Amino acid sequence: MRTWIAALVASAIWPAAALAQTSYPTKPITIVVPASPGGVTDALGRMLAQRFTEAWGQQVIVENKPGANNQIAAEYVTKSAPDGYTLFIGPETTFVVNPSLYPKLPYDPVKGFTPISGLVTINHALIVNPDLPVKNVKELLALAKQKPGEINYGTFGVGSSGHLNMELFQALSGAKFQAVHYKGATPALTDVMAGHIQMMFISVGSAVPQWKSDKVKLIAVGAGKRMALLPQVPTVAESGLPGYEAVSWFGLFGPPGMPADVVTKINAEVRKVFADPEIKKSFLERQYFESIAGTPEQLTDYIKADEPKWRKVIQDAKVKGE
Repeated sequence: MRTWIAALVASAIWPAAALAQTSYPTKPITIVVPASPGGVTDALGRMLAQRFTEAWGQQVIVENKPGANNQIAAEYVTKSAPDGYTLFIGPETTFVVNPSLYPKLPYDPVKGFTPISGLVTINHALIVNPDLPVKNVKELLALAKQKPGEINYGTFGVGSSGHLNMELFQALSGAKFQAVHYKGATPALTDVMAGHIQMMFISVGSAVPQWKSDKVKLIAVGAGKRMALLPQVPTVAESGLPGYEAVSWFGLFGPPGMPADVVTKINAEVRKVFADPEIKKSFLERQYFESIAGTPEQLTDYIKADEPKWRKVIQDAKVKGE
């Protein structure tokens, strides 16, 4: 009798436990974006917010917390309740650049977050002003070695991808360029087009429209291999710098200690979103993004693989965060 009663109780508890696992979410969710409205990070957050809202019937809002190279947003998220109602769109800078750029961070880049899923990678393009007399990477390097430090390049801030991609470019090539730091990619791009500076690395999605309208020359991409959507454009690696890559990635994270079933549910929805042919066509391909939606473990692997690379670049170039 007791065995039968125990079995009955267990059978009653199991559906309740299963229901608890699938009840998330029961209230609005906030996706924290460490950037101002507009731009890649914000676009990712708003696309996911819309799709999560449609899938779960709960409002999902985007909260922009720009500043301090993602530190303000990261600190806010890492100190939030680990219940799945505060999520974070994390650029790789947060986890693999900032630890080497700043002597002290207000968050732990390893233990301070719960990885949920990778989102996208963004290949960077090497663009130059149309008046610069070069057509490819080899000609650019030859010119730079004739005029060391005389060719200016734009960044979107000290320690930004636009800055560190060029530091790596210089380290591998031995060429020397002069950095001009801006407070964003757009003003730097504007000055490349105007001829105030000669070159920069910027996301392929931002470069292509200007290239197609002949406002810049796109001489190479930082992808590991030629991009399917731009097969005519060579990579930097094949243009004379073997092993060179200029790629940014973004992942979805939560505070540390999130319940495994909540992580699983969010992860499954992310993978469903990025597998949607409509998202692929209207969102990914339109902006030249590549999906890396996958397991939390794969997202962790991105961090482990990238951190030593950028630590060396930052230390060798003696870059210090502002």
